[in-house]
Order: sequence, then C-alpha cells, then structure tokens
Amino acid sequence: MRDNKYDILFEPVRIGPHIAKNRFYQVPHCNGGGYRDPSAAAAMRGIKSEGGWGVIFTEQTEMHHTSEITPFIELRLWEDKDIPGLRRMSDAMKVHGALAGIQLAYSGINGPNFYTKEVPLAPSALPIRTFTNDPVQARALDKQDIKNLRRWFVNAAKRSKIAGFDLICLYGAHGFGIFQHFLSRATNQRTDEYGGSLENRSRFAREVVEDIKEAVGDTTAITMRVSLDETIGELGFSNAEVREFVEMNANLPDLWDLAQGTWEDCSGPSRFKEEGAQEILVKGIRELSSKPVVGVGRFTSPDVMARMVRQGVLDFIGCARPSIADPFLPKKIEEGRIEDIRECIGCNICITGDMTMSISRCTQNPTFMEEWRKGWHPERMNAKGDSNTVLVVGAGPAGLEATRALSLRGYDVTLAEATTTLGGRVARERLLPGLSAWGRVVDYRQYQISQRTNVETYFDSRLTAEDVLGFGFEHVAIATGSHWRRDGVARQHVVPMPIDPSMTVWTPDDIMAKVHPENLSGKTVVVYDDDHYYMGGVMAEVMAKAGAKVILVTSSAYVSDWTRNTLEQGAIHVRLDDLGVDIRLNRGVTAIRAGEVETNCVYTGKRSAIGCDAVLMVASRTSEDQLFNDLIARQGDWPDAGIKSVKIIGDAAAPAPIAWATYAGHRYARELDTPDIGDDLPFRREVTQLEPA
Repeated sequence: MRDNKYDILFEPVRIGPHIAKNRFYQVPHCNGGGYRDPSAAAAMRGIKSEGGWGVIFTEQTEMHHTSEITPFIELRLWEDKDIPGLRRMSDAMKVHGALAGIQLAYSGINGPNFYTKEVPLAPSALPIRTFTNDPVQARALDKQDIKNLRRWFVNAAKRSKIAGFDLICLYGAHGFGIFQHFLSRATNQRTDEYGGSLENRSRFAREVVEDIKEAVGDTTAITMRVSLDETIGELGFSNAEVREFVEMNANLPDLWDLAQGTWEDCSGPSRFKEEGAQEILVKGIRELSSKPVVGVGRFTSPDVMARMVRQGVLDFIGCARPSIADPFLPKKIEEGRIEDIRECIGCNICITGDMTMSISRCTQNPTFMEEWRKGWHPERMNAKGDSNTVLVVGAGPAGLEATRALSLRGYDVTLAEATTTLGGRVARERLLPGLSAWGRVVDYRQYQISQRTNVETYFDSRLTAEDVLGFGFEHVAIATGSHWRRDGVARQHVVPMPIDPSMTVWTPDDIMAKVHPENLSGKTVVVYDDDHYYMGGVMAEVMAKAGAKVILVTSSAYVSDWTRNTLEQGAIHVRLDDLGVDIRLNRGVTAIRAGEVETNCVYTGKRSAIGCDAVLMVASRTSEDQLFNDLIARQGDWPDAGIKSVKIIGDAAAPAPIAWATYAGHRYARELDTPDIGDDLPFRREVTQLEPA
C-alpha cells in the first residue's frame, strides 16, 4: 500500500461542476497521430485512465478551419463529423473514472492555413510565426472577426460537450494560442479596446470564457492555459503580467493551467531542464485566485509532487512526458510500487512524433501509441508460446528490454553480456554531459530483471557461434550493438574519405572510453558532425571542457540539426557558443591530412584548410553483427543444436536512437512464438472514409 506521505496526491479536488478523483493531471500533449489515427490516440488515453490519472486531456485540437497548422496533424473539431472520433477518445478516458478534457486551439499568428487556404487571422497584422518561417502573413481581426471568433469558440464548446468532454482547456501558452496572442504586446499592437493596457488585452479571454460558461458551463469546466513568461523581452507577456492577469481575472476560469512561455522552455529536455524547473515562475500564483492551479515540470519524483501540493505551489501535478513514459505512474504510487515507475528520461523523443508528423515513440515505454495498433499493454505481456528458453546476447537497451519482457511472458531467459556492466551504449552515454537521466533506461530494466527468478545474467561473456550452438537454447536474440566509424562514412561520404594515418582521429567511442588526454589545453580539435543528432554537440562540449580549442564543422545549416525535433537545438547552440566553440555551418570535410582538415562549402564546393591537432569523427555507426552472420552461416547446424530461431535486433540490426532499440527489444519479446502473419501489416491502421463522389 502507498506511503501515507503521498496521501495528499490522492485527495479529490473540484474543478467547476466536476470533481477530479486525485491530483494527477495529464496536461494536453501531442502524439503524432492527430486526426489521422483517432483510435490509436483514444486507446493511448484510455490506458492512462486505467493507470489512475484523475484528469486526462487531448492534444491541441483545432477548433475552426480558419486556423490550422498543416503539415502538423493535430486533432480537429471543425464540424459535427469530427465528433465521433473525439467521442471515442472521451469515452476511453472516462472508463476508469478520470475526467475527460479537450484543448481547443485557435492558432492565430501560428496558423499558416496551408490546407484550408484561408487567410490567417490574428490580433495584429504580422508574419506567421512557425517553425519553418512560412512566407505568409496574418490579417488583423476586425470587430466582426472577433465576434465571429467568439461564436466559433461557443460552437466548438457545444460540440465538445456532445463529444463527452468534462473539461475544456482554452489554449494560450507556448506562443501557440490566440489568447496568448491577445495578451502579449509582441503580437497585440492594437489601439482599440482589445489592445494597449493589460485590462484591454485580457478582454478577449474574458469574453470567450463568459460566452462558453453561458453555453455549457453548467456541465463543463473551463480551464485556461497561459504562459508563465514569454521570455522575449519588454514586449513579451512577462511573469509579472501573468500574475497581474490572474489576479485581475481570479475567478474567470474554473482552473488555471500554467506553462512556460515557449514550448522549448516548457518541455526542455533533461540536458537543459531539471525536474520542477518552472517552480520559481509558478510559486505564489495560487494565492491570487480561489481556483485550483496546475503546473508542469517533467515531474518524476512522488516526493517532489507531494511537496508541490503540500507547500501550496500547485493543486494538480501536471504531466505530459512522465505520463507517456509510465501511464500507470499514479497507480504505482498508490500501490506503494515506487520502484516500478518507468521514469521519464527527458530525451523528448516523444515530441519528435509531432514534429515529424509520425506515430510517436517513447524511449522508456515502447508500448506508447501501440496500444490499439498492436494491442500492446504497458503492464501486461501476451501469454508464453510453445518454447521455453531464450538466449539474449548483449545487455544494451534492446537486450535489456527483450530480457525484461520475455521473462514477463514466462520464458527462461539467459542474458549474456561481453563486458562487466549492463546497459551497453546507455551505460557509456549516461556519463556524458547532461545525459545522466538517460541512465534510467538501464536502471529501470536492471531492477525489473533482478526481481525475476527466470532470468540469469552472465558477464564477461563474449560468445562465438560455436558457443551459442553448444548451449541448447531454443531461441537466440542478437543485441550486440554497434560502434562509431572513424572513416567518415555517413551522409557526405558514402565511401571512406582520405585520411592521413599520422593524424589523430577519435570517435565518440574513444571519448567515452577516455582514450584521449584529460587535459587538451593548447590543442585544436576539429569535431566533424555528419550524424546531426545530439552526439556531435555533446562531443564538442566534452572537448571544450577538456580545454581544447574546438572547431565544430557540420554540413547542416544547424548545429545538431535533428534536435530541432527534440526542442533542444537552440539550447545546444547556445551552450557551445558559451563554451567558445567555433561553429562552422554548411561545411563538409573532404580530406584529413597531417596537421589539417580540408573542408568544403556544401553549396559552392570551395575548399579551405583548418589546422588542428586531432579530429573527432561523429559520422555513422557500424553494426556489431559478426556473431549473427556466423550463426546464419551455420544455419544447417541449428536443428542439432535445438535452435528454432536466431534474430538480430536493435543497433546490431540497424543503428538508431535508443528509443528504436527498446522498441526492437520489446517487439522481439512480443512476437516470439506467435503465428507467421505473412505479408499482412504488423499493425492496425485506419483509412480515411470516402465521401460520396
């Protein structure tokens, strides 16, 4: 049973006409499914209801066709035909007693309307603010437009009620919602009664809340999500103005939902944001209103959650990413199973699903968004098949997850690790600057495996094909990982680049193994990043902190380009600039010679040389697949050895981010001993219904 110090988290709290059964509040978050995958999204929210959340929200839901954010595929509530899909979601949310919430969004200055081709509308006529600097401008709302917009919100609220939602969140945070656009002087330059003073800039929010309350307020609670601080200077909606706004409109909504000004600040990765990072901005706001307050901060510690409530900082613990990593987080606290929580590592892989318009992933929870598509439950595995024994070779993220999940199915699992440490690449990467939280991938699985009597782990076990054939296991999973290449093969070079053997060339593996001198003072190191995820930036940071003069060369227009999808690219650039790293964008490396690196402009091809003492090559990775290949070569010996299958998974099959490895390990465990589906899809999908011709 739960520790009584957490009792406060399970107290019921009133929100308007409804009572939440506890203080666990899943704030709105996207999932990469949107209007394309309604059943997948509904099942994902339903699992959270089963996991004990008191309040569960949809993602951002576009409430009118005059403001949409194509190519992103958020939910839509444009007309009545959108109601059934949303009803499926609200029904799933409420099965286990949670309150169901919908977030209504009018994107205003953020809505380019590429799909509808409508002219964007915003408080003031300014260029559209999107991730890709779309060449579109918004027209300033006139008085009739504002009346129309108020009516559209009422229409959306009525549809939300029909769709079964208990709460409506009006989106005005992260720079994305029309309410923030009216509140901020950066986007509201009006001179009428909707501009100028804070009272005037608040007018639209007051009118919409009052309109919706009159329409559905007797049965539906109204929450308002506002930014804690835009952090963009004097014109921005500051934390001081937020407090003044809440005090001025203390009882306007039924709940205040407080989030940092930009999405990057609010959902910053663990490399740059600690748990509860927004506490200083939210502290004291609760005292300005009698209405409950919810805030966020990648909360993973029940002690921090309880303190936030006990000290009067928050009434509800708002979670998005932690609810993805472990949808059963509330239930595990309630049942006294704190050690079983899959803590969010703050890698923001979940966000990349939204940014790339694809089904989201979670590094810690491979079942995220697969609840409906594949029937995967985060806490339950399918029954064991006819076989009994499995050998897993390699204890990295893929091997650990496969071992954990296989043991839950009931197999006798032997885990063989070549080194003396569990975790593979994660065990090494967790020691790099800012990545310590990533170690939770190992910690969670190591603990879970330690609780299983049907798992045996062997260290210092670098196996050969002959070894494997002699053991007598029925199934073998090869999860032997990968290593970084030092020959430059990646995106710019598909064959090895010219490299003078007299030049010192390191890879990230070398740096993690600490083969480089600890003190590089007086040395110049060129970091060549043709990987474009986090590793190039991390390696530059390590070199700079070791005292080297660091020159980072990348063929992209951005440092650590792909991290734009994890909301950390800007923070990485700032960090490296603060460390004095010389950043050279849009440049490749054509040759490494004695004492210098030859670079070229990716557009003109013009070449120039950089003198240096060493090169740190962050290119591509090579799979460690020799054992797998050796076993395949001896497939004829499998029957005599009792082997039914050998499969390669994770980085050993194809190097990718850690989330891909945990997914691969989980999928292997789920599918072992299951019927061959032939050419059928390995997941369910929904197809758009055709309208009459």
